[in-house]
Amino acid sequence: MGRWQLGLSTLMVIFLIFISFSEATAQNPPRDWALTLYSGRLTDSDLTHTLAFNSKFEDAYFMDLGLLRRLYTYRDYFNIEIEGQIVKHFGAQDQWEFDLVSYFRWLRFPWNVYVLTSFAAGAGLSYATSTPEIEAKHYDKTAQFLGALMFEFTFSLPQVPQWSLVTGIHHRSGAGGVFNDVRGASNAWVMGVRYSF
Repeated sequence: MGRWQLGLSTLMVIFLIFISFSEATAQNPPRDWALTLYSGRLTDSDLTHTLAFNSKFEDAYFMDLGLLRRLYTYRDYFNIEIEGQIVKHFGAQDQWEFDLVSYFRWLRFPWNVYVLTSFAAGAGLSYATSTPEIEAKHYDKTAQFLGALMFEFTFSLPQVPQWSLVTGIHHRSGAGGVFNDVRGASNAWVMGVRYSF
């Protein structure tokens, strides 16, 4: 079993253990904070191809710890949030990364009575402690300080809404040259577990 599969399996086991020990509640107050542990693996493609599942995985992985704060909610339609992330890369590249991302999160889905679902799109800033080797491999120019885009879905059971499975895309780029004249950077699929409190 590869490191990617082992990381995902570990996250799933943690999620199931905590679900089994959580108490179901009929009414759940809004939770302003959330802590998320992600595992990610970088792809060899740009954002469009990664989103279309038209890419291959690099031998580059990371673990990401994120602390999220809900800033505003409009009824039960959407949230505005901000998240700070600390990321440790390993495998084909070895550096730390620090991200600050603001999110728009859509909350209303017709199947929420069965599985609570949200979709979030976020934009922000990303700083790597050294030039990421995967980015340098695929693009003529990259930089330590770039922009960040995040897209994610969360899924939780109505009985234990404080626990969620998270999956999505972790993206660093120069935003078409806005950051250090960089035109592309890196993309990764992520999966994780979130606890809201």
